[in-house]
Amino acid sequence: MATKERKVIQKVKGVRAVDGAGVSLVRVLGNETVYDFDPFLMLDSFDSTNPDDYRRGFPAHPHRGIETVSFIAKGRMTHKDHLGSKQTIGDGEAQWLTAGSGAFHSEQPSGDRLLGLQLWLNMPRKQKMAAAPAYHGILRDEIKEFKLDGGTLRLLTGEYAGQKGWQGKYVPLDYYDISIDSNARLAIDVKPENTVMLFTLSGSVVSGGSHISEKTAARLVDGDAVTIEAGEGGARVMLMSAPPLHEPVAWYGPIVMNEERELNVALRELEDGEFLKSNTKYL
Repeated sequence: MATKERKVIQKVKGVRAVDGAGVSLVRVLGNETVYDFDPFLMLDSFDSTNPDDYRRGFPAHPHRGIETVSFIAKGRMTHKDHLGSKQTIGDGEAQWLTAGSGAFHSEQPSGDRLLGLQLWLNMPRKQKMAAAPAYHGILRDEIKEFKLDGGTLRLLTGEYAGQKGWQGKYVPLDYYDISIDSNARLAIDVKPENTVMLFTLSGSVVSGGSHISEKTAARLVDGDAVTIEAGEGGARVMLMSAPPLHEPVAWYGPIVMNEERELNVALRELEDGEFLKSNTKYL
């Protein structure tokens, strides 16, 4: 069956920001890109060998209406939430929080280097308040690895080449950690109806004839295959693919709904102590 190579239509480098209790990061995607990259809302990039940039972490904070997916290439991240979940992930591992109707969690980075990403994945309108909060750590023994001609693909979530990895319940996200050898070229099949994004975690690449510099998000359109070519020294690229929701977005801080009135309800519930919809509390 003939394949059509996707082309890069948009590239976003991001801006330096501080979040949590003082974590230095690069905010790649945010409010300005929310409809272009639907259903991907926010993408934060971490890369530092100075623990002062991240040791203060992200203290307990609420979320509603989204799922957060954190990937740690180097370093460690300890997650705690109001459900009683507590887990530390390390090199090459990921964690998935379904906030749904409401969750509180904290994240504490550690280690001599922090290299990774946090992705916010939007949830469908009908699931934002219906979905119960849940946490899942995606550890090494759950991540399938594929040896390719010119590199390696690690299946963090979703499916690849007919093989299935762990998958969330609400938006089917195919999330690949791809290492490309020096001067090699890979072709990766993707679903033609999906929004597809690349992020160059380390090194620069050429995809669909366009150069993508390091630490850049690129949106690719119109096709069922993504080509990625690395130069001398190789590259590490994250590929994210999911169907768009085509729904309105109302976003305030850690809460993402469809309408402003829903944000007002969430803020009032936070103030009144009624945000969580199950009989649990933050530990």
